[in-house]
Amino acid sequence: MTVKISDRLVSLDVFRGLTIIAMILVNNAGNWNYVYPPLLHSEWNGWTPTDLIFPFFLFIVGIAMTFSFSKLKASIPKKSLIYKKVIERSIIIFLLGVFLNVFPFFQVNPFGFVDPSTFRILGVLQRIAAAYLFASIIILEFNKTGQLIFTFGLLVFYWLLMMLVLVPGYGAGNLTVDGNLVGYIDRLILGRHLYTPSFDPEGLLSNIPAVSSVLFGVITGHHLQSQKSKEEKTNYMFVYGSVGLAAGVILNYWFPINKQLWSPSYVIFTTGFALIVFAICYWLTDVKNSRWWTKPFIVYGMNAIAVYVLSSALAKLLYIIGTKSFIENKILAGIFSDPYIASVSYPVLHILFWLWVMNIFYKKKIFIKV
Repeated sequence: MTVKISDRLVSLDVFRGLTIIAMILVNNAGNWNYVYPPLLHSEWNGWTPTDLIFPFFLFIVGIAMTFSFSKLKASIPKKSLIYKKVIERSIIIFLLGVFLNVFPFFQVNPFGFVDPSTFRILGVLQRIAAAYLFASIIILEFNKTGQLIFTFGLLVFYWLLMMLVLVPGYGAGNLTVDGNLVGYIDRLILGRHLYTPSFDPEGLLSNIPAVSSVLFGVITGHHLQSQKSKEEKTNYMFVYGSVGLAAGVILNYWFPINKQLWSPSYVIFTTGFALIVFAICYWLTDVKNSRWWTKPFIVYGMNAIAVYVLSSALAKLLYIIGTKSFIENKILAGIFSDPYIASVSYPVLHILFWLWVMNIFYKKKIFIKV
């Protein structure tokens, strides 16, 4: 598919590419016993830089939706046809996520086919699919004011559910690993099809606030489409980003910042961070027109879903056939005496390899759109 690069918001591709590179970095440690703490998720409450990556991507999805839906509404007169495209895309993204969960269709130890009674159903792409679908409905059915009301209303609704609904054996308002409502609903509906026997970080109920993460991106997209000057847009994003950071820290006292629960404080805090990082990208590339450094990020950003799926599949294959162990223990460990440096060098090799592959795609104008 050919895309007119000149028509695109460069800062969004740069931000998307930066986010995908960060995903590959944190998902592919050479040795998980030797990982720098910032490259690990927070165990429960709190946050690390790694915990910013996924909400950043949902925020990016929301910005992109604002522009793509404007084009869809202008080119497709029937809303039913737009819904058809949205549903098809959501299903494809969801199934790609399930594919990554079961690929390569057998378990490592012992060797055997994936157990249909226990394989994981949910995941990163599945959350993206669900959040995209429900955010699309809100965009299509409600104006900007309605979208803003839903953005905050979903967070309030989720907060009330988590605090007021009783979990058998734990009561209401329990936000521990075992006693929270998200985990209880997942165990009740999905049984053993979870990331761990008792919990999934991309749980069913926590898709509710994840939709708000997308909608915050949608609101930012509306802001970018406004008649304000680029300088004004940048200033507003810095201001609202700072407000989001402060509000998230304050709300943390009542509902802790928690990625695995996708808590309201986490949504607002990470949205604030996303606004500031995106504002920096926007100011550099679309305001100051500084683009000499952007090529690697654009190369990644214009094939984001494709490189995520391909890199994840390759990483699993390299692990299963023993190539990862060979590279880590026989090559990198021999070059770097520090095991932490050797471990982080492995995902860096992944990043460089996929930069080379995606650069070929870019030069040939191959952009895989799901």
